Amino acid sequence: MKTNQAIAMLCLLGSMLPAAAFDFGSIDWKKAAEAVQKVQKANADINEPQEISLGEGIASNLLGAAPLLDNPPVQEYVNRVGRWLTLQTERPDLPWQFGVLDDNDVNAFSAPGGYVFITKGLLAQMNSEAELAGVLAHEISHVLRKHHLQAIKKGARTELLADLANDAIRSNGGDPRFSKLVSAGTEVYARGLDKQDEFEADRMGVVIAARAGYDPYGLPAVLQTLQSINPSDSSVALMFKTHPALADRLSLLDQEMTGHFANQENQPDLAPRFFKAMGISRK
Repeated sequence: MKTNQAIAMLCLLGSMLPAAAFDFGSIDWKKAAEAVQKVQKANADINEPQEISLGEGIASNLLGAAPLLDNPPVQEYVNRVGRWLTLQTERPDLPWQFGVLDDNDVNAFSAPGGYVFITKGLLAQMNSEAELAGVLAHEISHVLRKHHLQAIKKGARTELLADLANDAIRSNGGDPRFSKLVSAGTEVYARGLDKQDEFEADRMGVVIAARAGYDPYGLPAVLQTLQSINPSDSSVALMFKTHPALADRLSLLDQEMTGHFANQENQPDLAPRFFKAMGISRK
């Protein structure tokens, strides 16, 4: 499936030196002013339309690496679960799009503006809709907290590419610099986010899932399953590289969740519905 077709389908379903170190008479004040403007731009907030535009470009790049799974019922099911979760958040009106990638690697991704992807390889490791909801809620949390946007803006400050942070985004693809910014954003997925961003998404994810009526322990259950996979397995290489150690994530979740979800006991068994939607027999 071509990238533009996939997008269409988804639409459907900041060092200081001592002053004495400077010769003020030799300063090019025009260039200095431009540098200040760049820093200001890099620290400026990206508005929602710009966020969505940037996210669409990054999502297109991700889809270029791994296309959407050609299975409409599964895509519709994952979108239904994902969209229900977003209704429990402070940004329900983003144009949320969820997609299953035709990729055997075990991973999940999100992009600014509301794009969330999960691989069929990760889906194959799940045993219930609550587990799917936990993973999707984790990725939704990255969008809510704008973790990828902050990582991109941090890179802009580091590389003095602040002019890209707003001007190129505002061009909505009409400026060739836009593609550079999209590429910079896509590189975040190879490096991974800050560990604290991942921990925050874990904590938020279990809360969002619980609000939606799911067993909040769905996400920990998935992490426990992934912990049992041989680390040398190539299918989990990128996930292990770009995320904190599973043991650390589980330990922090245990600390955060203990004593806070007593009213979430006796959850309905959503495994049958999950496996039916996946079109496979129950394990």
